[in-house]
Amino acid sequence: MKSAVVVFPGSNCDRDIAVALEQVTGTRPVMVWHRDTTLPDDIALVAVPGGFSYGDYLRSGAIAARSPIMRDVVDRAGKGLPVLGICNGFQVLTEAGLLPGALMRNAGLDFVCRDVALTANETRSMFTNGYSAGETIRIPVAHHDGNYVADVETLDRLEGEGQVAFRYAEPVNGSARDIAGLVNADGNVLGMMPHPERRIEPAHGGTDGRRLFEGLLERVA
Repeated sequence: MKSAVVVFPGSNCDRDIAVALEQVTGTRPVMVWHRDTTLPDDIALVAVPGGFSYGDYLRSGAIAARSPIMRDVVDRAGKGLPVLGICNGFQVLTEAGLLPGALMRNAGLDFVCRDVALTANETRSMFTNGYSAGETIRIPVAHHDGNYVADVETLDRLEGEGQVAFRYAEPVNGSARDIAGLVNADGNVLGMMPHPERRIEPAHGGTDGRRLFEGLLERVA
């Protein structure tokens, strides 16, 4: 499976996701600079990595979402291309309109960096089919603006339409209804605040994150 990783000024997890994708798929991803205007034609996945794009200036992900490459990311997502946004990438996806809501400052105003327990809530999407519904997994988080917020109507719709992919199984950042990951209505866009690419081999302390990439690989294949 050929994939691409979008790189912004301030991205600091682009190598992490690139290494994870290469280990799972056997193919090194194409690194795409934010000023590029088109993604490679033959990719089966585009990943928007974590970090601090543009130093989180203005609002986390707000400037990156308006980078030239994001026009093609949005267009391809609308045509069914799988898009994965992790941490700052999740923020970018909400700012670009690919996912609803917004990521705000953590409730305790602290940077949270630790392993957390998640519940796999929706397991029918191409990203989550490697998990069992209700299963508890552990994946690291590392964020300062991971507090997911949306109005009540939006939250009810997300829950009713099965778009809540992961929930925090413990208090983490004040996220509305403990939402840790969302898929879009078509199931081909996932925004996730924890870092599955940091939990793909035993040396990381477990392989719970690896199953996200393996499940996607199986579905795409």
